[in-house]
Amino acid sequence: MNFHQEPNTFVGQVNLKVQSLERSLAFYQEVIGFKVLKQSSTSAELTADGKTTLLTIEQPEQVVSKQPRTTGLYHFALLLPDRSDLANIVRHFVELDIQIGAADHLVSEALYLSDPDGNGIEIYTDRNPGVWDWNNGIVAMTTDPLDFPELMTNETGKWSGLPAGTIMGHIHLHVADLAKAEQFYTKGLGFEVVNRFGPQALFISTGKYHHHIGLNTWAGVGAPTPPANSTGLESYAIVFPTEAERQRIIAQLKEIGEAVQEEKGHFVTMDPSGNRIQLQV
Repeated sequence: MNFHQEPNTFVGQVNLKVQSLERSLAFYQEVIGFKVLKQSSTSAELTADGKTTLLTIEQPEQVVSKQPRTTGLYHFALLLPDRSDLANIVRHFVELDIQIGAADHLVSEALYLSDPDGNGIEIYTDRNPGVWDWNNGIVAMTTDPLDFPELMTNETGKWSGLPAGTIMGHIHLHVADLAKAEQFYTKGLGFEVVNRFGPQALFISTGKYHHHIGLNTWAGVGAPTPPANSTGLESYAIVFPTEAERQRIIAQLKEIGEAVQEEKGHFVTMDPSGNRIQLQV
């Protein structure tokens, strides 16, 4: 099953603020393997398939580096089509001497690194959903060591950039209050909780995916929102299957007291921790 198309609701695009467009473009093309779809003097749209924007980077005026222990991006996660792609990019990172983290989450195998501004990036492949362990609506996930020797038996050749089938698999956010975030994302946006990591993190999805969005208070309960000209998350897009579903969710958000505004042809809302969300179809 494809968890990132109708009838599911999912994350489609992430928009970042960076200190140097030139530096970030070099990183995202040469290290991660994006292609540039559009570019101006202060921003760029990045793609894997040459058609679909997955990531935008923008250099704001008077940009400042992000302060620690604030809300915003923990990481965005690029989902590769095959394990061989994950093995190939491991070799690519080794050849570039890029420091990475890694984990086996039972549902997926993941690599972790940061861009030059400290924005977190996960690159992963899913295990077959048939082996995911569900119990009373909760999917089993953990953080075990990744078996690199076994993974590398899937290596098929030199890394040549992100495969065309790469998508934005999920986003993971720092929030100030987990209970308020849960209410907003479940009662407002209509996601379901599929895993809890103690009192500090939860994972939500539609269509029984292991998670489209992760939420945590690891930056501190009550963490402040970063300044508007800070590097980090500008916004991210949630994609609804139909216009009718988007309108239903907009009405639902308003019912629980959340604001939805129209900006430059986009419907935009903000979670209780100040994370901006575009509501797309």
